[in-house]
Amino acid sequence: QVQLVESGGGLVQAGGSLRLSCAASGNIFRINVMGWYRQAPGKQRELVASITNGDSTKYADSVGGRFAISSNDAKNMVYLQMNSLKPEDTAVYYCAADRYTLMRPDYWGQGTQVTVSS
Repeated sequence: QVQLVESGGGLVQAGGSLRLSCAASGNIFRINVMGWYRQAPGKQRELVASITNGDSTKYADSVGGRFAISSNDAKNMVYLQMNSLKPEDTAVYYCAADRYTLMRPDYWGQGTQVTVSS
């Protein structure tokens, strides 16, 4: 099994920045891709960013150029640097991981709230 624990959410004003962290533990050898989803009230969960063990990254169009995903050398931490935050970025952000793809991740964190005030 793999456990994911997020941290770093909070309240920030529009235009501000936050950095989310996700710590992976357990059988991390099973993981080849990690990333972040978010879910706003009344909306579907959205894949925001992903990173593979080879450091290939992808971003949702809605966050491109503002968010940056990264991981550490041990591949047991993943970060989401969020800049130029907008009120529409308000959501619960979930760390996710999988052996193959984040389309339907096998592993999820508990979520961390990000609130952007206008």
